[in-house]
Parts: sequence; C-alpha cells; structure tokens
Amino acid sequence: MYSLILLNGGIGSRTGADQPKQLLKLRGIPILVYALVTADRVEQISQIVVNYPPHWRTQIEEVLEAYAISTPVTLVEAGHSRHSSVAAMIPHCTNEDVIIHESARPLVRTTDFQRLIDSEHENVSLMSKISFTVAPVDPETAAVTGSLERDRLRNVQLPQKFSKPALQQSHDRARAEGIEYTEDATLVADSGFPVHFVDGSDENFKVTTSTDLKMAGFLLRPEEDDDE
Repeated sequence: MYSLILLNGGIGSRTGADQPKQLLKLRGIPILVYALVTADRVEQISQIVVNYPPHWRTQIEEVLEAYAISTPVTLVEAGHSRHSSVAAMIPHCTNEDVIIHESARPLVRTTDFQRLIDSEHENVSLMSKISFTVAPVDPETAAVTGSLERDRLRNVQLPQKFSKPALQQSHDRARAEGIEYTEDATLVADSGFPVHFVDGSDENFKVTTSTDLKMAGFLLRPEEDDDE
C-alpha cells in the first residue's frame, strides 16, 4: 500500500488571488478537490498526507468534509519551501512506499497513479518530452554558454513514487549538506538511488498563473460543452 504526500501549502501569489490557489474554484470546485478525488479512487493509496498554508487549516478541513474523501487524511502544516514541506510530511507516512503529488496539478488521472504503482522500479517519476529548445546560460552576463541535447532532457512532472527509506535518506543527506531541491526525483537520484521515469501527459501541467487557471478550466469542460 502507498501513502500519498499531497503538496498543498502554497499561497498562490502568482494567480493574483486573495486566498491560496488550491482553494480557488475550477468549474465550481476547489482546485484541491480534483487531486484528492482522483487519489481517493486508487485502491492502493491507503493514506493521504496533506499540508496546508499556515492559518488555513480550517478551510482545508472544510473542503475535506464537504467532498467526503474516504481515504484517511493526515494534515501537516506547510514548511517554508516545497522541499521542507516534503521533509516534514515523510515521518507522517504510515506505509513503506510513498507517492508525491501536488494539488496544483488538478488534471492528474487515476491511470497516472496506476502506471507508477505498476512500474517494476521502486523510484519512478512521470516526465514528458520537451517540445522546445533549451540552452545553458550565464544569467549574470546574459551569455549562452553551450548547448543541450533535447532528446536527453525531460520535463519533470508529478506524481512520483519512492521507497520511503530512499526518500527519507535523500532528505537527510540534503539537510546535512544544506541543499534544497525543487522536486524529489533529482534529489533521490543525486543521493545515489536509481530513479526511472514513465511518459507523462502535457495536460498534467501545474496551475501557477491566472492563464493556467483558465486553461485548466477549459480542459475540464464536460464533453457536452463542445457541442454548444
């Protein structure tokens, strides 16, 4: 069985809202609910660990109650960063295998979780091909410093799954070295554990800006809307 770490601690400043973006509504439903309901349908997920922005616990509890999430939920206050939030949530996971997702990716599907669970590898991330060209640069001088081979790069997505011991040891190593990561697949790989990927979908994007919010709302339209 799996414990799901659901990152939900952002305050959503880039969406221009007066509340955390995960409480903003997409087609009348708080963004947070989409990931919760999808995970709730995955039989192998027996626990959901959700974090919340400081002073917003009550509102998150109200969402959980209103949408009758049946999987047991553990609430943890968010840390000062994504990295510190994951580190704080790992000890609350009761299973030896962990999946990490974030509520800001509401278009996740049950098949995304299932493909990770069904993978033969312990540590696996959804990743998608990069459709544009990227280059290494020196930000201070605005100079291009070389080239990168696009076929050997991937856009790191969530969800990701890890063995809890590997994830914990990786965070312990990062803390000892004073390093913070923006996601956990590279953290675990840098710590010496094998990490693999499975192909993700370009629809499984992170809602960060008001434009992302509109795009997610469009993709979540019922099929009958297309006939109007």
